[in-house]
Amino acid sequence: MTRRTRTVWAVERRYSGLIAAVAALGLAATSSGCGGTGKGSGDVTLRLVAADYGTGAANSSEKYWARLVKGFEASHPGIRIDVSVYAWTDIDREVAGMVKKGQAPDIAQIGSYADYAKAGKLYRADQLLTIPAQANFLPHLAEAGSVDRTQYGMPFVASTRLLFYNKKYFAQAGLDAPRTWNDIREDAGVLKQRGVTYPIALPFGPEEAQGETMMWLLGGGSGYVDDAGSYQIDSAENVRTFDWLRTNLVDKGLVGPVAPGKLDRGKAFAAFTRGEVGMLNGHPTLMQEAEKKGVQVGMVPLPGAGGPSKGSLGVADWIMGFKQRGHRAEMGKFFNYLFTDKNVIDFADEYDLLPVTDSASAAMESDPRYKPLRKFLAALPNAEFYPYGKTSWARTSESIKGNIGKAVEPGGSSASTLGRIARDATAAEGAE
Repeated sequence: MTRRTRTVWAVERRYSGLIAAVAALGLAATSSGCGGTGKGSGDVTLRLVAADYGTGAANSSEKYWARLVKGFEASHPGIRIDVSVYAWTDIDREVAGMVKKGQAPDIAQIGSYADYAKAGKLYRADQLLTIPAQANFLPHLAEAGSVDRTQYGMPFVASTRLLFYNKKYFAQAGLDAPRTWNDIREDAGVLKQRGVTYPIALPFGPEEAQGETMMWLLGGGSGYVDDAGSYQIDSAENVRTFDWLRTNLVDKGLVGPVAPGKLDRGKAFAAFTRGEVGMLNGHPTLMQEAEKKGVQVGMVPLPGAGGPSKGSLGVADWIMGFKQRGHRAEMGKFFNYLFTDKNVIDFADEYDLLPVTDSASAAMESDPRYKPLRKFLAALPNAEFYPYGKTSWARTSESIKGNIGKAVEPGGSSASTLGRIARDATAAEGAE
């Protein structure tokens, strides 16, 4: 069975399950966002708060929302959308402040949803979307948007990670693309001898250490949580992973002039676009930036201890509907419009990201304009995501950012560092 067949089969199975559930409850399909029991009649203005993915005024996300709102309002008289766009550094705090003041927006497009879902402040996805629209989300993303097996977070956009390498340096050294950790170690040794500044960059600095960490944990056959969803941060497999990184890469001087715990992702990416890095884990936007600077980029699935990792790291941002103002019917119409293929692809294309629905992913895969993204798209259905459904994840992530670099310091202890993070995760869960 091909990956594409598996994905379609999974979506069809979820679609059938949703239909059966609705039939069992005796509910009409139109109650999911296409009528329903919201406040209904007369003109309604929905307040939408969204994050800005742009780097300046020229590509601000305000332009995307302006186009989308114009089309929606033209086809849905009586519903207006008031959009406010905030920088990523501010938006989570802004929305939290609105909710605390009792002034929650109708719709928020932000980085997490679990706290609001646990507090009973969000509509379920099935209260806002038609059955086909909800079933169209890629299964892993729908699962990542769920708390206690109920979906509240609707994935807005996603990305996956691959190992990037400088094709020019590899060709000059006669190296093949790495498939295993041992390949990485050996290739990095050759690149060091040839004077590459960062044979392999390991950005375990606080900017996005939780992402870099998870990629290596996946390669070691583990991750942050087990199959039951319980934390396993200091598992034997995870300790072995960081022991290997310290012994085989850091202690051998293969990671460049900046200690991994001090190297932020942005600085590592910038170094790659300057031609100073042989290998590092990257996402679609880095591919575009590097090629603009003339760096020839090779990309392969994340190498693992014994071969390519079974899954890539997947990262998603979320959109959700708050109950406070009661406009469920109107929000449902907006969400079903938002998740049409055209609107999903328009946003993903604008920012070199990945669509979150099966039909939009299939459309991009078959379109030659998106050929550079195909390896990232291929990794999405089997990607592993952060444990977004845990309200403890935010505090756990902060602990990873602040501590994980110590695990690969010369003389450091992986067991001790991961044990501290695990204790912080347990404390965060106890505070839920």
